[in-house]
Parts: sequence; C-alpha cells; structure tokens
Amino acid sequence: MNENLFSALQKRFPSETSTFIRTASGRVFSYGDMEKRTAQFANALVNLGVRPGDRVAVQVNKSTEALMLYLGVVRAGAVFLPLNTAYTQSELKFFFSDAEPGLVVCSPSMEGVIRGGCGDAKLETLGDCGTDGSLLALVNAASQEFETVSRQSDDLAAILYTSGTTGRSKGAMLTHQNLNSNAKALTDTWQFTSSDVLLHALPIYHTHGLFTATNTILYAGASMIFLEKFDADQVMDLIGEATTMMGVPTFYSRLLQSERLSKQSVEHIRLFISGSAPLSPEVHGEFEMRTGHAILERYGMTETGMNTSNPYKGARRAGTVGFPLPCVDLRITDLETGIELAQGGIGSIEVRGPNVFKGYWRMPEKTAEEFRDDGFFVTGDLGVIDDKGYVNIVGRDKDLIISGGFNVYPAEIESAIDAIVGVAESAVIGLPHPDFGEGVTAVVACKPGQDLSDDDIIAPLQDVLARFKQPKRVFFLDELPRNAMGKIQKKELREQFADTFQN
Repeated sequence: MNENLFSALQKRFPSETSTFIRTASGRVFSYGDMEKRTAQFANALVNLGVRPGDRVAVQVNKSTEALMLYLGVVRAGAVFLPLNTAYTQSELKFFFSDAEPGLVVCSPSMEGVIRGGCGDAKLETLGDCGTDGSLLALVNAASQEFETVSRQSDDLAAILYTSGTTGRSKGAMLTHQNLNSNAKALTDTWQFTSSDVLLHALPIYHTHGLFTATNTILYAGASMIFLEKFDADQVMDLIGEATTMMGVPTFYSRLLQSERLSKQSVEHIRLFISGSAPLSPEVHGEFEMRTGHAILERYGMTETGMNTSNPYKGARRAGTVGFPLPCVDLRITDLETGIELAQGGIGSIEVRGPNVFKGYWRMPEKTAEEFRDDGFFVTGDLGVIDDKGYVNIVGRDKDLIISGGFNVYPAEIESAIDAIVGVAESAVIGLPHPDFGEGVTAVVACKPGQDLSDDDIIAPLQDVLARFKQPKRVFFLDELPRNAMGKIQKKELREQFADTFQN
C-alpha cells in the first residue's frame, strides 16, 4: 500500500476538470492540470538524480509553479525543505550544511548568492511567474505521466526549520502520516467540501500556507484563489468570490482599516480562520461587529501542524484556541515535575497524536528531551484549560516571567493593556532586575493619532492586576517587531531594553 501523501490526497481529488487554483490574473489550473504538472516536476527531479529520501531545499517566491514543485517533490518520494525568502546568506549556509540537500532550487536573482554556500548540492533556478529558470526548462521537457513513488506512513515528507530564537534552528521532521492526518482533521473540523473556495494570501514557505491551507484544500477537493501576497485592496476585490479565508492576525487588523469591509462585502464567506500568532480580543470583537463573523482561532506549531481549534458550530471564544482536534491528546503539566495538572492549572502544554512530528533532524538528544516516555511532546507553550474546556495560551515557556518569586504570565497583562483606549497592541517581557530577578516591562504601540503616557497604561491596571504583575516600566514604539508570520519578536525587545533596570 502506497502511503505517500500525494497518493492519499489523490484518492479524494474531484474530476480532472474541477478548478484547483485560480490566480488574480485569471489563470486557471484544474486538478487534471495539477496532476500533469506535478508529474513533470517529479520526472525532472528524478532526471536530476533526486532519490527517495533526498532533501530538496527551496527558496523561491510564491507562485503556482512553486506549489507544483512542492507536490512534485512529494510525488518523487523526496523530502521538501522550504526556506523563508528573507533568510540571509549566512542563515542559508547553515541550513544547507545541516540538511545536506541533494538539490537546491532558488530564484534566478539568488543564484549567485547561494551557489557558494550550497556545497555539493545541485543548484537549479525557478522564476517567480513560472516562465524562466533552469529547472523550468527541464520540467517543460518532461513527461506528464509519473507513478508516485511508494512511501511508508512514517517516511519523511518535509523538514521545516524552527525560527531558532532560543539558539540553533532545529529541523522538524514531518512524515507523510503527519501531514495527511492533519489535513483530514482540519477538513472534518472546519467542514471543508469540494464547493469551497479558499482565498490564499499566505506565504508557502511556512506550515500555515503550505500545509494547513494547501493540504486541506487538496484533501477536500476544493479550490483556491492564489495571491502572491496579502494586499487588503486586492483581498477586498476578490473576497466576494471566496467561501473561506485563512490568515494571520495582521490580515484581519488591516482589513478592518478598509471602508469596504462590511457584512454585505463578506456575505459569501462561511468561515474566517486566524493563526500563527495570537489574535487580540479587540480585533476579534471589532471584526465580528463589522462583518457578523466570529473569526475562528486555532493553535498549532511547526512540529505538530494544528493541535486545537475553536468549534465550527458553537461559541468561538475570543482569546482562546478551542478544543483538541480529533485524534489529538492534550494535557497541561507542572513545569518542574511533569505531573498533569487539574483543570484550571497553568502549566506546560503537551500534545500527542498522529500529527506530531518524528523528531528533530540529526538531533536525537534534543528530540529525547522534548518527548515524554508516553509519547507526549512538550510544546514549550504555557496554557490553561478553562471551565468550559477551552484551551488558553498564556505564553511561551521561555517568556514566563519570574518576578520576586512569583510566576507572571505575559498574555494576562497584555490582554489588560490591549483593552486600554488608544492602545493598538502590547508585548510584556521580563528584564533583568537587581531586586526582583526579573522586572515586568510593557512595550506598547499606540493607535494612530494617540499619544499615551506611562500613567495612562499603569493606572488602569491597578484595579485589575495584582501588584507583582503590574509593569515596572513602560516603553512606547511606533510598531512592535514581528516576523514574517506576524509573531511579535520578544527576543528583540528583550535585547533592546536589556539594561533598563541595571543602572
């Protein structure tokens, strides 16, 4: 039995003439077109010497051809290694030396930069619009027929590197089963059907746009409006032709700035989904008021795909990430003892299920550290399960602040600060403090036209937070630093304000 991810998805494809992708320019790719094109990519890869299990590293801009390359790699039984287009030459050199890919595919403009750092790997190029590059010439000349390479469920389908904010980047090994099981769970949980049209404005070097979005659409036999990037005006132009949209919180906050956003403009949409970073209750509430839609927030990570989701039918509670997905076990444990806590206790989130990765690439000791003996993966996130069973994320383990011997969870303070009139968003961090060990510090971005003072932030908190939780200092920035997926980069803030209490 062939358990290759593509073979599993292929069984659920609709008719060959059914639309798979439509671009903003009007190009249409049917499921039949996709099968032929991915066959050509797979044949080209095999002709280049790519064998089952070989890593294929890819750093190209988003395009339909880049998506076909991903599926072609999977069909050829190789391991897809997507790389952020913002990575520098030094970062790329590390990934290449660590993963040892047999083939590297890059944009033509990056060929000179990458050639010196990819070692013995073959190097091919792929243009943005699928009209140039050395790989494309090989693809165009290849056969449109290909027998998908047989793979076992626990064979690797992809390696995704973590951000490395706490040290060396780690390659999360994702199997065919990991990706297929998550696609099935999301299709069922979010009730995707072949009638759905997803507005896809996410990057495809990240698990959100590549696996959560694309694999779910393939599993459901649905279609996508495929945008090169997020542009609020373009999204509003096309949103009436879609039924669903997946995005990061920034997408929704920018859509709220559009006068065109209304209940009428999104009446064709059945579901808005947000992830990759926390969605503020304020944005959740304002979006629902404007559109009538409660955004569905979920929780996932590179190593596991999606773990939890607010319900499709039922209350989507702002500030929570809902319930564990089918086949996912989730528990909250004590940070020091690892003992499972009673409901309502704040601790480490651990998950187990077919979605959980195989381990870190060539890091057996690190892999062993992150897994319990009973198969649970220690996510590094802190959370609590409330009285209704909803999972709440209160921060990362590394973001936990211990001030004067008390545990302080940034999410609680951020929620209180974000509710203050004039605040756009906030980040709470712990900084070295001579008396308290760590001093609670707030970094705030104000809404346009607002000019807030320290007292405007501190005063409203005095009646809602215990004194040890209240910020000892407040800093204001025009905007908070974020990565490509919209996550606030607290490491940068800790470095920027490191000496605050040292003088």
